[in-house]
Amino acid sequence: MKIAVSGKGGAGKTTVAALLARALEAAGRDVLAVDADPNATLAYALGLHEPEGITPLAEMEDLIREKTGAEKGRYGAYFRMNPEVSDIPERFKLVSGRVSLLVMGVPARGGAGCACPEYVLIKNLIGHLLLNGTEEMLIDMEAGLEHLARGVTEKVDALLVVLRPDRASCLTASRISDLAGDLRIRRVLGIGNAVRSQRDKTYIAKTAADIDILGFIPWCDEVQEYERKGKAAFEIPRMREGIEDIIGKIVEVAHA
Repeated sequence: MKIAVSGKGGAGKTTVAALLARALEAAGRDVLAVDADPNATLAYALGLHEPEGITPLAEMEDLIREKTGAEKGRYGAYFRMNPEVSDIPERFKLVSGRVSLLVMGVPARGGAGCACPEYVLIKNLIGHLLLNGTEEMLIDMEAGLEHLARGVTEKVDALLVVLRPDRASCLTASRISDLAGDLRIRRVLGIGNAVRSQRDKTYIAKTAADIDILGFIPWCDEVQEYERKGKAAFEIPRMREGIEDIIGKIVEVAHA
């Protein structure tokens, strides 16, 4: 199962990706979690020790030079467009239980696109993992629509959109769904996050009616406190119960 997790900034995309990873682990599965957000915080959400010491792959100048033959940030220079990347996961993944983490660090520089060697390296690596990976794979994408416009998520089994019960989040989710259709992504699924009431659930379902909402994660005041202490939100009983109710549906739909 290969799932890309998307949504508007602030919707809780990274927290949900971490919850899914830990829920799959608790179900006895091996998981590869990929942080493809320029603002890489998935390690924190997973509760890894000392995540501030992690260097994203896109910032490893020696690796970029080794794989592409070009210096990081060299726009318009000649470099390998199809670098060999199969050895990278074993060299650089961080392991926590049955969850392995790769921090990509996709270039955040506006307009970089495919014109720089680090972006080409990361895009090729994600493509390799989607085609050849044997673990369950979760990709925490950058917030918003940019990753879809770049065509990074074409090979996923499903695109999972995280929505909060507010208009901006739901409208962004609908736009993401439209773009996913243009890229022929087979399934667009949704998870409502930070839900306080039945009214919130109804609002999400109505405003994002074009998305198959699989379930809802409750609002929880403890999440921020747990993350401040370096603990994963999955350790909170009500958060764990909320995501465990959803995980079976995601696996079933993704494999259908």
